Amino acid sequence: MRISDVIEEFLKEMLKTEDELEIQRNELAEQFNCVPSQINYVISTRFKPSQGYYVESRRGGGGHITIKKINVTQSNYLMHIVTSIGDKITAKEVDIFISNFLSDGIVTEKEAKLLKVATSDNVLTVPIEIKDNLRAKIFKNMLINLV
Repeated sequence: MRISDVIEEFLKEMLKTEDELEIQRNELAEQFNCVPSQINYVISTRFKPSQGYYVESRRGGGGHITIKKINVTQSNYLMHIVTSIGDKITAKEVDIFISNFLSDGIVTEKEAKLLKVATSDNVLTVPIEIKDNLRAKIFKNMLINLV
């Protein structure tokens, strides 16, 4: 497991018992024997609003960070994702969304498989310049139908 994955899992475990998590960037970096920028990377890439988190960061004094899990219904969450997806989306981006949906209990394993298959490059046998546009339309439509 990479250090980023370990830090992410640690923070998510802490958020299971608390609604709000306050941490010191330097202390957490020391605990995981990494640089503070590694903590920044994990938080900025794995605790985004589109993933159901609100993050507040303050500089100085070791870098205080507050992470809050946003409690939303499945419908609101999926509609937020639909509106946040632009006109294009890559297969990798879809995979990240599906992984987050599974870990948050938003979709079942079966629904996740259907989302993945319907948006995969193997199925979208269209010219590359329109593939990500078509994928976005399919993915959004499927999410709307899950609501």
